[in-house]
Amino acid sequence: MFPTQAGGLPVLVALDCGGELCAFLNVCRHRGTLLVEEAQARATIQCRYHAWTYGLDGTLRGAPRTREEPDFESEGLGLVPVQVDTWGPFVFVNPDTDAPGLGAALGGMPKALAENGIEVGSLRFRQRVPYELGANWKIAVENYLECYHCQLNHPDFVRVIDERRQRTEVDGLRLSQFPPVHPDAARGGTPYDVGGGPACAQYHVLFPAMKLNVNPGRPNLSIGPLWPVGPGRTRGWLDYYFPEGTDDAWIDEMRAFDDQVGAEDARLVEAVQRGVESGALSHGRVLARTEELIVAFQELVRERLTRAPALNAAGGASSSG
Repeated sequence: MFPTQAGGLPVLVALDCGGELCAFLNVCRHRGTLLVEEAQARATIQCRYHAWTYGLDGTLRGAPRTREEPDFESEGLGLVPVQVDTWGPFVFVNPDTDAPGLGAALGGMPKALAENGIEVGSLRFRQRVPYELGANWKIAVENYLECYHCQLNHPDFVRVIDERRQRTEVDGLRLSQFPPVHPDAARGGTPYDVGGGPACAQYHVLFPAMKLNVNPGRPNLSIGPLWPVGPGRTRGWLDYYFPEGTDDAWIDEMRAFDDQVGAEDARLVEAVQRGVESGALSHGRVLARTEELIVAFQELVRERLTRAPALNAAGGASSSG
């Protein structure tokens, strides 16, 4: 079993005794203590506060002194389940058990990756890279959704991809960019070897905040969430995956390139944050064609904010993705 978070909610993912994947809110039904704080192998889940003990199927198995309580009913005090599903090596959870399943959320993303030579079932985890930005979550996501800024701010990136010829696509919750490899890249002079793979990169956002990247070159994929931790701070991570046998030197060069582009973006979004929070600008001006994915993203945000009062009145808004 292991703990994680989904939209700020603590979640526990486990294999039950039958080997079935299951997931629950990672809090004790007694007083709300976090149950699991690190990956572990156990036959039960026990709260360290008062020893309430749950089975791996979430049922409450034991709670000290509750026999002394004449009206105690353990049947209604199991762990709260959440949706859980897998795609290749990736595990997805959704606290809203009534929401459409993972297939509806992913839409055409598995097909898009497969057409680009990425077989997710063959990928193996390499490394997790956490990061934090001094910028609002929305500012950080919007930067990722356009390459209007690339020519000026990512000189090495635009030697690798041709952003002027990229294709964009909106498919339900998926917002995608497909930039082709730059025609001059095969002649060398790029930060790393971009040969050995399809002639197109992929950069996706699965709303609200999951990023998935496929850089040019040999099969590779990085994936991870990006969540607000305050009005002006955002935190996330990227998990890097490669097929078995991928050359270590190539991975190191591609990763160094990825880190460089990420550092360049961090400076940009933090500058936007400082400007926006100054209050000097009442509103901006989005370019509907050049920044069409930002327009689509803002429409998704606006639609959910419009729904929020009704959801709160019914007991709280749910998290998607």
